[in-house]
Amino acid sequence: MAIFESPHGTIEVPAISITQKLFEGFEGRADDVAMIDGPSGREVTAGATMEQIKRLAGGLTERGVLPGGTVALLAPNIPEYPIVFHGVAWGGGTVTTINPTYTAPEIKHQLEDAGAQMLVTISMFADVAREAMKGTGCRDLVVIDGAAGAEGAASLADVMGAELPEQAPVDVAEHVVVLPYSSGTTGRPKGVMLTHRNLVANVTQLEPVSGITPDEKAVAFLPFFHIYGMTVLMNLFLNQRAAIITMPRFDLELFLRLIQDHGATRLYIVPPVALALAKHPMVEDFDVSSVKQIISGAAPLGAEIEAAVGARFGAQSAQAYGMTEMSPASHLTGEGGTRHGSSGQAVPSTECRIVDPETHEDLPAGLEGELWVRGPQVMKGYLNNPDATAETMAEGGWLRTGDLAEIDEDGFMFIRDRLKELIKYKGFQVAPAEVEAALCAMDGVTDAAVIGKIDPEAGEVPIAFIVTDGSIAEDAIRAHCEGCLASYKRPEEYRFVESVPKSASGKILRRELRDAL
Repeated sequence: MAIFESPHGTIEVPAISITQKLFEGFEGRADDVAMIDGPSGREVTAGATMEQIKRLAGGLTERGVLPGGTVALLAPNIPEYPIVFHGVAWGGGTVTTINPTYTAPEIKHQLEDAGAQMLVTISMFADVAREAMKGTGCRDLVVIDGAAGAEGAASLADVMGAELPEQAPVDVAEHVVVLPYSSGTTGRPKGVMLTHRNLVANVTQLEPVSGITPDEKAVAFLPFFHIYGMTVLMNLFLNQRAAIITMPRFDLELFLRLIQDHGATRLYIVPPVALALAKHPMVEDFDVSSVKQIISGAAPLGAEIEAAVGARFGAQSAQAYGMTEMSPASHLTGEGGTRHGSSGQAVPSTECRIVDPETHEDLPAGLEGELWVRGPQVMKGYLNNPDATAETMAEGGWLRTGDLAEIDEDGFMFIRDRLKELIKYKGFQVAPAEVEAALCAMDGVTDAAVIGKIDPEAGEVPIAFIVTDGSIAEDAIRAHCEGCLASYKRPEEYRFVESVPKSASGKILRRELRDAL
């Protein structure tokens, strides 16, 4: 077995909860600003954050939600997000993080699958939250910015209680602290069971490689519901005694203004933002000289754009690699040794293999195959889905990533392509099977296939091939998708065909569809 070991050696994973890990970075700096709400400038200190986390844990314990309960969190990036997340974790519960762009049916599916008893959201999403909760076991609605008792919902202030002084007892190696949903290598979104140990491991693995210092700031537009923003910004950056400026949604002008006004030192971005930063004339209107490093992740970024961003900002520009199933990071480019187009080297205590997809034989450096990863950050498994877990996890604790990659003699990893059918739209995952199921659920649609089409801005956009009985038009199909799919999952184009090409076993022949583009 040819194993590529991390050039950064190994780390010891502390046997503590992710909130205890966070608090290590807060101790002794109670008066320091930990979070700033970007649009308003509202500041929250480390001390106030710790107090509110402990009070929320106490209040949810008094209500009987904790320990052991699951709380769904449907919110954009605001300072209250880490407070709710870690309040549940401190009280011995599980958080399932939900994409705020989801429709009511999508939210309902996640609430039911995760077994959520409480849903925490903001007033903007309260109506869709109420609709999603109907017919589920999720009975309690908390609106972070809502008035006390408004329309049957509690406000965040309502559920605060006496401080829970210590971490509720949990088995950090087994207790699932968060359930983000991912399509993995294929199929519909599945709950990824990440333990306290998984999250603590990944923060600990990233500490020595990231080089983040206490005097640094980052603008956090990467959504906290997504594992990239959750681990790198909400947990790692705060744990390193640095500060984050939250952005509820990405806006280029506001992003640049916040970088300038707050002296942001590191940018954590995705490829579409990298493209804008490399080419948009607006960048010239702002002073971005404080930036020293730009890291792009969530999807591969072309070497040319990666280099152009760095040259424009006068900063190191590099990439990282991860998956929700790896909490998420397995590879990161440190402050030195950038190789444009590479996702960096394996983080400490991470082993890799490059495996021939056909023969399952291990391949040496310089050859392309499927990337397999093993380390303490690898998930416990998929919730309620042992078959999907077995398909993704190989014997010996190896995670099959579904990505075709190459590792060079120095341990730098390059993503070349992917085996999996997943479409990556602006860093978000679109599972063709989920979109196809939504399309085929419509009367008049007899078959459907969805593939990704290369797009210079989004990375990929979903394209649907539709077979109908002749009774419906494209407008009706678009309207149907608007009612049941988040905006990034909706097909950009609809192509009407007589049949969908399939193999003898019924598998869609997506390559034939791609050849037709």
